Formats: sequence, structure tokens, C-alpha cells
Amino acid sequence: MPDHDEKVRYSRQVILEEIGVEGQERLLHGKVLIIGAGGLGSPAALYLAAAGVGTIGIADADAVELSNLNRQILHGTPDIGSEKVVSARRKLAAMNPGVKVVTYRCMVKSDNIAGIISDYDFIIDATDNFDAKFLINDTCIRLGKAFSHGGVLRYHGQTITVVPNVSPCYRCLFPDPPPDDVALSCSRDGILGVVPGIIGTIQACEAIKHLLGISSLLTGRLLTCDTLNMRFREIAVAGNPACPVCAAAGDS
Repeated sequence: MPDHDEKVRYSRQVILEEIGVEGQERLLHGKVLIIGAGGLGSPAALYLAAAGVGTIGIADADAVELSNLNRQILHGTPDIGSEKVVSARRKLAAMNPGVKVVTYRCMVKSDNIAGIISDYDFIIDATDNFDAKFLINDTCIRLGKAFSHGGVLRYHGQTITVVPNVSPCYRCLFPDPPPDDVALSCSRDGILGVVPGIIGTIQACEAIKHLLGISSLLTGRLLTCDTLNMRFREIAVAGNPACPVCAAAGDS
């Protein structure tokens, strides 16, 4: 590590046998992109910055609204009306000025996502709509990018990690987006603010472990959380041989 302050900042991580100085250097050279600076992206970004991930990308097209503040902890009351990527960059710089924050003030779409994710080692899907989730899955599989999916609603959350050519993908679980009249949203059905905090923190942990190359990831395992009854459940996910995305990628 280059200076005394960083040695002190990361001292509690460096003493972990699985990390050490070499592992901390890997984090400092790591690049993680978070798509969505809301309920899931907020805790993920804060913990990645605190851990010393050297480059954190934030992609989001929205501005901060008052109704965001029960769960989107990157933002506060003074940030209302500000672009979320600007607010996020400001908070992460305050958390850890040694981290480089790259912002993308846009929605990820089919014509820009490949260019945005191409330079990153790991992607965190912190979006709140199905179209974006399927687009992230399909593009990450095509480009060979490992990513973490997260989803939350009401009192419930779920997350799974996908490593292309190694594990089942999001479409192995859900082949197609649900119809618009079936898809639920937090604005209509509500969300307990701590739920995305739990799931987003797990997503950050998966990103850190991937950069370090330690332990096992949530590949082939969907982790669900029911905070109303405080129960976690792990569901085994098998690859779909007929999956139009990851099966085709494995054959290429």
C-alpha cells in the first residue's frame, strides 16, 4: 500500500488471513460498476468505498426525491433535486477520498451498456425494473462479466451471483420479463427501507470476494430474505440447457 494513511484505514482488513497486503492491493486495483444509485446501490457503493475498491462506477439517470430517503442512504435531505450520481460521488469522496468514482448520468440501454461495463471487473445490478435486469444479464454473459443480481419488494429481498461459463444466469431462473400488469414496484407496493440495505450489502460482499478470489460466491444459489419473519432461505438454481443466453454463450 502506498502510504501510511491507507495502511491505517485498511488495517482491520489486512490482518485477515484471506486478504493481507496483497489482497488489499487487489482491491485498490479493482473496478466495480454499480448500475442504480438507489436502495440497493447505496449500501453497496458505501461499503465498496470503505473497503478500498479503487474504482467505483455509478450509473443512474435520476435525481434525488424526498420519497427516496427511507432507503437510499447515499442521499440526504440537502441532496433533493440533485442528480443521484453527483450526490453519490460526493458521499463516496467523503467516505474515502482515495477511491476513484466514475459517474454515468444515463439509463443503461442496449446501445450504451456494453461500452459502460467493458472496463469493469464486476457489475452490481442495483436496478428496479425488469428490462434493465435482463439487459444487464444478457450483456454480462455476452462480455464475460461476473455480476450480482439484487431485487427487493415490501419486506422481501433476493440476490444471486452470476459468473459466465461457470454458473446459471438470471434467465435460467426467469426466462422472460413478466407482463407489465404483473410486475410489481416499490412505488406501488412499498418497501421497508432496511431490506435493500441487507441485500445491497451482500452484493458488495460478493463483489469484494470476487476481486479477492476468495471463498465461494452465490453462484447457483438464490438467497432470499423475508425480514417480516426474519428468515433467510437458499434455493439451488440449476443451469437451463435451453437457456437462450448462457447456454448459447457456453457453445460459442
